[in-house]
Amino acid sequence: MNHPSLPGHAFLAQRVLGAKPSATKEMTRLANQMKREGRDVIALSQGEPDFPTPLHVREAAKAAIDRNESRYTDVAGTLLLREAVMRKFERDNGLRFSPEQIQVGCGAKQLLYNALQATINDGDEVVIPTPAWVSYPEMVLLAGGRPVIVRCGASSGFKLTPQQLEEVITPRTKWLMLNSPSNPSGAVYSQEELAALGEVLLRHPHVWVMADDIYEKIRYEDTAFATPAAVVPELAGRTLTINGVSKAYAMTGWRVGFGAGPVELIRAMNLVQSQSTSHTSSISQAASIAALDGPMDFLPGFVKAFRRRRDRVVEVLRSIEGLSCDLPPGAFYAFPGCQGLLGRRDKLNNLIATDSDLALYLLREAGVAVVQGAAFELPGHFRISYAASDEELEEALRRIAVACAELR
Repeated sequence: MNHPSLPGHAFLAQRVLGAKPSATKEMTRLANQMKREGRDVIALSQGEPDFPTPLHVREAAKAAIDRNESRYTDVAGTLLLREAVMRKFERDNGLRFSPEQIQVGCGAKQLLYNALQATINDGDEVVIPTPAWVSYPEMVLLAGGRPVIVRCGASSGFKLTPQQLEEVITPRTKWLMLNSPSNPSGAVYSQEELAALGEVLLRHPHVWVMADDIYEKIRYEDTAFATPAAVVPELAGRTLTINGVSKAYAMTGWRVGFGAGPVELIRAMNLVQSQSTSHTSSISQAASIAALDGPMDFLPGFVKAFRRRRDRVVEVLRSIEGLSCDLPPGAFYAFPGCQGLLGRRDKLNNLIATDSDLALYLLREAGVAVVQGAAFELPGHFRISYAASDEELEEALRRIAVACAELR
């Protein structure tokens, strides 16, 4: 039987050819492949809490199944879930929305994608402070836009300054993407810092704000959480605030995210979603209502465990010659600098010239999967997820220390 040939580059869209696959998913794939081959590999490459989904959320899903809530829902999500989202935003963030201003999607990632597809024209610019989640620039490229990368190093706490923002805004700038707490650095923007960025944005009314708050509940300082539309109410009419249940409720696989913004924007995002996934799982939506409206007594335990792991990870990383590591105030990632190890060689005399070389070395020699800083648009670092068991983390840290000490 003859098989059609695979499509060549001439067949594929340029916007696809210009984008890269997710580096976090790729490192996890390599780790899983090595596991299938019999290697002992610890994957710290993916941000996924190791805790079970809270019992009351699981019970709500089972009850929805027993009620046969297995039909199509509105594209934007069920009215009951959107109302629960409205209550969450008002309760936690002081933001008020109508049901028409809410969209529910297959994870926060789809909300970001929908918004870019709904608003970006060819050549439009999107400002992305980095280090940033690996998917931000690629989603902009897939929408036909141009990611404007603004590198924010450890000296500024991995955060965008008002001066940097002012310098990169042009007439083609359409969005500023902000993620707080940040993946990969764990940086958290204070109310004062967001207010200062807001002063710049108020001078440029054509620039909209995409606030990715998915790690809102995973913070280690007592200060109140700040989100742009609440800090600078004048920006609310051009802000999309995105959140979800994946991280705080240990529901990554349930695939439920939500966003709130101006009606016209949400309508356009619904149009995009109507022609792609239609809506997320009806059962997942029912479970998410229970998550958003239910007890949060489990969360302090989650955060306490993450804090303990964070402190241990940073302690060990700081003890390794050639590495440096700031203490992240949020999320569940460490983002150590590895410049002190670059230029060294392994025992086979292979040069470790880049952070990508180091990440592959740690996977190959130590059996630990991390993600190179270049994937987050800030080379010279790598990311470790400490959303893993204490036992796995201890063994992974031991292996990393040994592997780094063997470089000469």
